[in-house]
Amino acid sequence: MDFAFDAHTEELRAKLLAFMDEYVYPAEPVAEEQRAQLASPWDTPAVVGELKAEARRQGLWNLFLPDSEYGAGLTNLQYAPLAEITGRSPHLAPTALNCAAPDTGNMEVLYQFGDEQQKKQWLEPLLAGEIRSAFAMTEPEVASSDATNITTLIERDGDDYVITGRKWYISGAMNPDCKIFIVMGKTDPDGADIRRQQSMILVPRDTPGVTVKRAMRVFGYEDHSHGGHAEVVFDHARVPVTNLIGEEGGGFAIAQARLGPGRIHHCMRLIGMAERAIELMCQRAVSRVAFGKALAQQGVVHNWIADARVAVEQLRLLVLKTAWMMDTVGNKGAHAEIQAIKIATPRTVVGILDRAIQLHGAGGVSQDFPLAELYASARTLMLADGPDEVHQRSLARRELKKYL
Repeated sequence: MDFAFDAHTEELRAKLLAFMDEYVYPAEPVAEEQRAQLASPWDTPAVVGELKAEARRQGLWNLFLPDSEYGAGLTNLQYAPLAEITGRSPHLAPTALNCAAPDTGNMEVLYQFGDEQQKKQWLEPLLAGEIRSAFAMTEPEVASSDATNITTLIERDGDDYVITGRKWYISGAMNPDCKIFIVMGKTDPDGADIRRQQSMILVPRDTPGVTVKRAMRVFGYEDHSHGGHAEVVFDHARVPVTNLIGEEGGGFAIAQARLGPGRIHHCMRLIGMAERAIELMCQRAVSRVAFGKALAQQGVVHNWIADARVAVEQLRLLVLKTAWMMDTVGNKGAHAEIQAIKIATPRTVVGILDRAIQLHGAGGVSQDFPLAELYASARTLMLADGPDEVHQRSLARRELKKYL
């Protein structure tokens, strides 16, 4: 295993770091100011469009997609350090580079499983950053940690499918630029194979019967920058059979293919969040005095900073190993490693952010620093794409199998 960055990655890293310093960090307060003046808090601040145009001009666009025709042609190992950098400003930088969830996962689904018409109608505008999208799987009525539980129905009626169900925490759905949902539901709810009951289908947002009811909050945040996390009702929404992605019964397999890259992308960005937290901790420690000496002279602060640095270096190596394995043996071959990083990274970064908040005192939980919002994002990722306990269960079974 060789995790050294090649020349192309180093070139992109240098360009992206400069882009962050020159454009993204200065745009953070501007985006907040502009959002306060918008007719709707879900509208996109003008500065985001400016960032996207500049990122595209510099060739910092669609870096997540390994295909050279549709994306940047980078491997997972090449993309990892770039995604980490964007994680330092997770509510702005990924969007600026057209590398934000859930669009990335949806583009990967359309790229891998969509037909030519679906690619032309939906993938191409997404790749161009002209529209946004949402992925509708989680439901409030069932334990969605087990995806076989979903109850949304996708029923064939002649040349149409009729979709009925209720979803929630559907990321991006509040954004008016969100034009398409990828919906997971059951086409064969009584089928003998519980992993062949589900299918995925494209449902345009303006389809009659589709209602975006409300924005779900996360620790009190509505997450305007990501287009919110909405409750969406599908009340006999009717779409043509050509909107089915792949085949009937293929939805569970498509979901697994989608979530693997999504999980590692989240972990890459989480490391960037942790790096920013360490930077803020150090800045705070050398600038504040308590009980006659700088916080940087307090032993407990030394421990927090040292432990954070060790933890981040460990996580980065595990994420890079996972990226390397995905490149060399495929997502299935790297399944255990993907589970490991999904377990370790969010909980570790939550701990680092918690210490950073503590070091900032009241400021740490305020809107004057990014830490509280970063904490909300990181803590949510202990649930998103499968809660920790599901991954622990699966990983433990894999280990125990060697002894049974």
